[in-house]
Amino acid sequence: VQLQACGGGLVQAGGSLRLSCAASGRTFSAYNMGWFRQAPGKEREFVAAIRRSGDTTYYAESVKGRFTVSRDNAKNTAYLEMINLSPEDTAVYYCAAGAPLVQIAIIKAYLYWGQGTELTVSS
Repeated sequence: VQLQACGGGLVQAGGSLRLSCAASGRTFSAYNMGWFRQAPGKEREFVAAIRRSGDTTYYAESVKGRFTVSRDNAKNTAYLEMINLSPEDTAVYYCAAGAPLVQIAIIKAYLYWGQGTELTVSS
């Protein structure tokens, strides 16, 4: 499956943004989806994930209550809604597909990756 992430940009602290991840090539609904981010000089880290059915979501502690992951299987698209953004959220955000449920927060478990979309939060 091919993934295309978009929606990044420059946002002021306290602002909000929604990232999208459009999938093509294979049955989107067959894949658990994850969002990861990589800040400058840091390793890529798990942000959020959603089960392929859309009925269960998972979040890193750092984003709980501020980020919401969702998906629309009819549109082959996953979303990451972000509110109350802070400069610490500045990173390149990646969507990924294909991890088994028991490894849904594990970077290496994902089979497919999008190219990343950059978010910068100014203070």
